[in-house]
Amino acid sequence: MTEKLHLATQLIHEEQRFDTVGGKTIKTINPAMYTGSTVLFDNCEDLRLANAGEYPGIVYGTDRLPPQRSFEKKMEELEGSALTRAFPSGISAIINTLLTFTSSGDHVLICDNVYGPTAAFCSKILSKYDVAIDFLPPDIGSNIVQYLQPNTRLIYLESPGSNTFELQDIPAITKQATKRDIITVVDNTWATPLFLNPFALGVDIIIQSVTKYISGHSDVLLGTVSVNQRYAEEFDNFYQVMETFAPPQDCYLALRGLKTLPVRLAYHQQAALEVAQWLEQQPSVERVLHPALPSHPQHHLWQRDFSGSSGLFAFLVHKKWEGPLLPQFVDNLDLFGIGYSWGGYKSLVTIGSSNRRKQGNYANRTVIRLNIGLEDPGDLINDLKKGFMVFQ
Repeated sequence: MTEKLHLATQLIHEEQRFDTVGGKTIKTINPAMYTGSTVLFDNCEDLRLANAGEYPGIVYGTDRLPPQRSFEKKMEELEGSALTRAFPSGISAIINTLLTFTSSGDHVLICDNVYGPTAAFCSKILSKYDVAIDFLPPDIGSNIVQYLQPNTRLIYLESPGSNTFELQDIPAITKQATKRDIITVVDNTWATPLFLNPFALGVDIIIQSVTKYISGHSDVLLGTVSVNQRYAEEFDNFYQVMETFAPPQDCYLALRGLKTLPVRLAYHQQAALEVAQWLEQQPSVERVLHPALPSHPQHHLWQRDFSGSSGLFAFLVHKKWEGPLLPQFVDNLDLFGIGYSWGGYKSLVTIGSSNRRKQGNYANRTVIRLNIGLEDPGDLINDLKKGFMVFQ
């Protein structure tokens, strides 16, 4: 076959390694599962090579067993990275990235709409090691030059950001960062590699919380870090020293999730837009925070940089309703589970205050965040109608 396959086909078809039984090859659709700590060598010479760090195979259970290696290879192809490594969770991927590329005396800029634990790690842990942390406005662009210092080492972005969904002007930021040899990192979990290619926008490192859309079933904790050629060796060396590894079972499930990602994400996109557009028409709703809606403040950036949208967005009711009735609204919902995380097949809802270090448009406001799952959007709208009855 010489013609280039479509992405959905590429994700389903991959090279497999098979064992044999009775002289016959075992061919299953899904890859084989390997677990274990001890890996046996064929002979003492292999042991000698392992002791010298020259053995080409796997030497121990922490040395990225085949399910992890298969998943990482598939993610490298999907991201277009020089190197991808898997971690036991999304926050583990984030923490290890920051530890790899920062040192005492460095200055790090964090966009002020990132995943809460990311900001907490920087403020409470990384700062203890004499790494200076400053937070950027969540809609930062070329004006980032105002925040750069001679010792700025790394800029961490999340576009759109958690809960309030502001977008950053990524190419404008990477242009300034490249001039000054500053590393740029983007958490691209919302868009996934299907709807945004940060490397094409000049980004150096991409983080995915595989827990979300890539796994898709709310039964995996996993993260990935994908780096460009310039930083691949440095990151791989750090990874080996830390002996961080991802559970084989979770990597297996993530590989399974990749097979259906295009189909699932297309449905999430369509259903979420249907619900979001309906919400914009409700008298109790003040604003819907969804980048693909023309009403979003950075909609023009979404149109320019993204090829689609996912199923996570938020909205605000009018301020007069932000009292005891709001919890009643949530409790009246039957189809929306109340719980953290997102990207799975079940719809979820959370509410919370937008606590930012940089006072933005939503300071001291209560944000209702929806994960639109794979249910029928009409049923979800009917469920929300029931919730809105408390405001009548």
